[in-house]
Amino acid sequence: MVQSLPLFFRLTGRKVVVLGMGDAADAKRRLVERAGGECVGEPEAHHAVLGFVAMDDAKAAEAAAIRLRCKGLLVNVTDRPALCDFTVPSIVDRDPVLIAVGTGGASAGLAKILRLRIERLLPQGLGALAEALGNARDAMKARWPAAAQRRRALDAALDEGGALDLMTRHDAASVESWLAGEATALPQGVYEIALRSDDPDDLTLREARLLGSADVVVHDREVPESILVRARADAVRLETLDGAGDGLVVVLRLG
Repeated sequence: MVQSLPLFFRLTGRKVVVLGMGDAADAKRRLVERAGGECVGEPEAHHAVLGFVAMDDAKAAEAAAIRLRCKGLLVNVTDRPALCDFTVPSIVDRDPVLIAVGTGGASAGLAKILRLRIERLLPQGLGALAEALGNARDAMKARWPAAAQRRRALDAALDEGGALDLMTRHDAASVESWLAGEATALPQGVYEIALRSDDPDDLTLREARLLGSADVVVHDREVPESILVRARADAVRLETLDGAGDGLVVVLRLG
């Protein structure tokens, strides 16, 4: 079970209470404004959607959090995870692509270093690729009418060595060339994976890719959730092949 549900909250044009003075409070105000929100004080809390408390005094911070929560706000209290309704992740920004790295308040330092490592991996042009794919939605629907077909085609294109390998710089012209190119054989059929352990790290790269792209996952009851969550969140889960249908079906069996 995850400790919190990651969400992307739209703040454009909405009020957010930020209480406190100093560097931590200033950082929260910059973050809110960067997301298009308006920073306000406690008197306007009844018009706000979120609250940030950045105070050095523990009792004052707790009291402020209680007041804001009583007014219906979800609250974040800097450096006090036990008082937080939500935590603020470290953000990798490739607009419109955002990657949020969080530790549930356990270690902001760890989240920061993870962000920096990811920053070095991802090309700056990733946002342009995302925008081009968004603009090409209708063209992709025309070429692959079925949603499962589109998803598998895009998976193959974006994967390592694919026509739109996301680790390589691409733009709208790249997406147009991909759509105009020859059809690529899409992965489909039934693939069986004999699990060697309960550790998802023991999956081979090919097995992990198949599982991540599967339309249907057929699995023994004893297969741990730590492995099942490596599949797409909307993949159908079954215990038998009956009713699996077409598309890419991955069968997980304990060895």
